[in-house]
Amino acid sequence: MAPSKQNDREARQARERLRAYQARQSVHERSIARRRRDNWIAGIAGVVIVALAVGAQLLYFGAGPGAVSASPSASATPAPTPTPTATGQNSGDVPPASLSENRTWSGKLVINGIDLGVSLDGKAAPQAVASTVSLTQKGFYDGLSCHRLTNGGFYVLQCGDPEGNGSGGPGYSYGPIENAPADNVYKAGTIAMARQGGNANSQGSQFFVVYKDTTIPSDGAGGYTVIGKVTSGLDTLVTDVADKGVEGGSSDGAPAVKTTIDSFTLQ
Repeated sequence: MAPSKQNDREARQARERLRAYQARQSVHERSIARRRRDNWIAGIAGVVIVALAVGAQLLYFGAGPGAVSASPSASATPAPTPTPTATGQNSGDVPPASLSENRTWSGKLVINGIDLGVSLDGKAAPQAVASTVSLTQKGFYDGLSCHRLTNGGFYVLQCGDPEGNGSGGPGYSYGPIENAPADNVYKAGTIAMARQGGNANSQGSQFFVVYKDTTIPSDGAGGYTVIGKVTSGLDTLVTDVADKGVEGGSSDGAPAVKTTIDSFTLQ
């Protein structure tokens, strides 16, 4: 074969090999880019899912653990809704803070036959303790259910709603938020008031018992009023109620074991 024709063929073959290589390289690069994009999307989706899960938990607490729908009292993050008409100011016939006597109140909260020794700090949370004392003296809590249990990052048992679904209260709502932990950590045994998210004046009768150290972020209104603590019997409450889980296997909802306040007394 003449040298010029052979050179032309070799050049043509070289160009074809180059085009084939470039095509393969392009496919490879697109594949890498697609994997990176898919991984990025998956990562973002994971973050969004986690954020939504946490947000939903906080919202329910904030309206209180009814809002835990912000807090257990209003419907909580532990917050339930003490009264549907709760606004940015007190409403209804709120017991005077002086009823707390700025002292420590000791007593017993009986849930499902479990005796829980309790201590309330009237000096640190005078308005909330005054309300709680007033309600216990009227027997308001006797026979009410503990309608909410959380075990997915938040560990609270929420009680005190006459409606049994996180929407009820004593007919009044009040503030301010008192004695909330500065670090947002609610230690095991803490008893705190539930409230609506972002509404410091939405506390009522709903409260939550923290059965395992739990961090509950503050919202625009602040944290959750800590009225006192469980001094004895918490381990039994955990074993007989909390450890049984949530109805339907969820991480937030009605306790799997029907839970009722037998009595709540203070002195």
